[in-house]
Amino acid sequence: MTVSNTQPLSQTALLIELEPVVAKNLDRHLGVAKEWFPHEYVPWSEGRTFDGPLGGEAWASEDSKLPDVARTALVVNLLTEDNLPSYHHQIATLFGRDGSWGTWVHRWTAEEARHGTAIRDYLTVTRAVDPVALERARMVHMSTGYSNNHDDEILHSVAYVSFQELATRISHRNTGRASGDPLCEQLLAKVAADENLHMVFYRNLLGAALELAPSQAMRAITDVVTDFQMPGNGIEGFARKSVAIALAGIYDLRQHRDEVLVPVLRNWDVWNVTGLDADGEAAREELARHLDDLERAASRFEEKRDARQAKLANR
Repeated sequence: MTVSNTQPLSQTALLIELEPVVAKNLDRHLGVAKEWFPHEYVPWSEGRTFDGPLGGEAWASEDSKLPDVARTALVVNLLTEDNLPSYHHQIATLFGRDGSWGTWVHRWTAEEARHGTAIRDYLTVTRAVDPVALERARMVHMSTGYSNNHDDEILHSVAYVSFQELATRISHRNTGRASGDPLCEQLLAKVAADENLHMVFYRNLLGAALELAPSQAMRAITDVVTDFQMPGNGIEGFARKSVAIALAGIYDLRQHRDEVLVPVLRNWDVWNVTGLDADGEAAREELARHLDDLERAASRFEEKRDARQAKLANR
């Protein structure tokens, strides 16, 4: 790989230069990824027919054994997974369908597809959520599709998924714990393991980009971090749902900063990257300021949450 410290590399040049890195990490991924089957984590014997053409029983809120916040988090996670066609379109358009890039795109999509299948089957069979409301929410969310502010630029997209995959892993794992159902927790641990391997792939790819085009990569990292939104942000009522999820400690600002951003940035050793031009240095300074801002915001949120919990406990 050649290194460019002055002239930005074109999107085509980035694809070509990073192809060997994609190939190497694809081989690594295929070597460590473990096969698993969604149907093995669904308690089919608990299922019964719903109302409708088959004349079963209508869903009732008392059917669900999950805590409200776990149910909310599961629905958000599932609707996020449901938008896979939009995600596939974006990365297939950006990365292409040929060579190692194309092989990765299709492999990633195949692995992601089982997440929505598994979670939906679990929720439906256990009657954890209203299936009519869930289907209507799916139709609305998928009809909207998905796009982000950086979906036409390779390094920005790779930087985004490096963080997003880890954020999703944490959200799934913590949702499983919050469910109070060992089977749900086991299922979401499988999903989270996939997400972690996806994160490692993208993280390694962006790490190589920092050597190839340090200033471009640093700018991409900073732009993504300072404008980060989870892919489910288009879900109806997402802001309200996110607050409930954060209050429950499933995914909040502290976790976002300390368990997602900081570990990935540390892995890239961003504070010691050399060969940056003026914009690269400026981007790194912006990144440092943003992390400081997040630290203050996370502390404020924790104080308010603690005060709220103390107030509820004293009632």
